[in-house]
Amino acid sequence: MRVNNSLKRLLKLVPGKQRFGVYRFLPFFFLLGGAMEWFMINVRVGRETFYDVYRRKQSERLHQARMDKTE
Repeated sequence: MRVNNSLKRLLKLVPGKQRFGVYRFLPFFFLLGGAMEWFMINVRVGRETFYDVYRRKQSERLHQARMDKTE
């Protein structure tokens, strides 16, 4: 209950409720999405980034599709 009241109070502090309503939170989501994208591109976990793994898997799927096609 205490957390719920604190969250409500925090959300009321964000300006623009009268004019923008729920959409006043959109800039936060854009920033969060941009930060997540930057993290996926630039931060290495072990030796690879998210996109290194994505490109490798995509290449493997393409190779497998070509091998299945020739059989």
